[in-house]
Amino acid sequence: MIVMTDGLRALAGGAMRSVLMRFTRSPLSGAMTGAATTAILQSSSATTVAVVGFVGAGLMNFPEALGIIFGANIGTTITGWFVVLLGFKLNMGTLVLPLILFGAILRLFTHGRVATIGLAIAGFGLIFVGITMMQQGMGGLENIVTPANFPPDTLIGRLTLVAIGILITLITQSSSAGVAAALTALFMGAINFEQAVALVIGMDVGTTVTAAMATIGGSVGSRRTGLSHVIFNLFTGTGAIIMITPYIFLWETIAPGQLINNAEVALVAFHTSFNILGVIAVLPFTNRFAHLMEKLIVDKAPVYTRHLDRALLADTNVALSAVQSTVRDELLALLSHMNAILGDKITGKRIDLHELKSALDETNIYINRIHLSDGKGPNWGRLIAIIHLLDHMQRLYDRCKEDKIAP
Repeated sequence: MIVMTDGLRALAGGAMRSVLMRFTRSPLSGAMTGAATTAILQSSSATTVAVVGFVGAGLMNFPEALGIIFGANIGTTITGWFVVLLGFKLNMGTLVLPLILFGAILRLFTHGRVATIGLAIAGFGLIFVGITMMQQGMGGLENIVTPANFPPDTLIGRLTLVAIGILITLITQSSSAGVAAALTALFMGAINFEQAVALVIGMDVGTTVTAAMATIGGSVGSRRTGLSHVIFNLFTGTGAIIMITPYIFLWETIAPGQLINNAEVALVAFHTSFNILGVIAVLPFTNRFAHLMEKLIVDKAPVYTRHLDRALLADTNVALSAVQSTVRDELLALLSHMNAILGDKITGKRIDLHELKSALDETNIYINRIHLSDGKGPNWGRLIAIIHLLDHMQRLYDRCKEDKIAP
């Protein structure tokens, strides 16, 4: 999963960020783009962390970001369908070996985009080899590891398994890998359906840890987004626990005996269903939910530099966008102050020049932390343009400071 996700992220990460920004205009469109992006990148954590960065940089408003967070949970369920339909039903563990070789050759002997494609291809094939190896390994544990070794099908037992699922995701940092392991254990009879369902619910909830960690020391917007992801997954996880018994009853009523014969398909269908139902239940209340988060995490950040989050420095594109947003606010405030000096009472408004000076200094310090070594490309041009603009703004500030009645 790590190899494939790294390849896909390097191959399509920039394009996916553009898609998220371009097509997210409402919580509903955000949910759709979030689901599609996560299905392609095969990582809800990658989508969530990107959105946390967008909000922190002021590139996306909070309600829109919530839609993407909700949709990412749906997109991550596609991995389970790959595992069941291609790994179990078609048993591709041996068939993909030439594919892995081909991908490895591309990765080793080519460069740039082609090498990245090779990494993604090799990772995709390795998933099915891993499934085959897990099946063989668990086959040796037949009659040794059985459902009796795990907590019984009671409320306490289910909650214990949910906690184990959360722990698995914390260790592997991939709910998709955990779901694949749970599917394999179910397929080999090491656990029963009820136990597998509880584990998968826990793995789904466990994905919130990555998003929460991404918000540590971050801006108010990023902390709100991370907390929203945690609350939403806890909400869907609680609903999923309630759904277990009705879901089993529905299967036994519509297709008696098929729950045992097609337990893996039923498990993946359950994983997809409770995530879709969770999004449907929450989407109409997105704005109210956003308002609640804004009350829980109050914005006490500086007026001008609230978007300058150090966590964004890991992504040059997003960091530069955060600086552009900050410089725009500073420039508008400076121009408004100049209009006031010139006697424009309609658009002019005096500001605290000492506060603006601190903001300009902080912006310069932040932009010095953005390192571009190649000296070319669009990001280099953006960086130089922002530095020039800050220099001109500093000159304008010096002239405004000469005004006798300036604060």
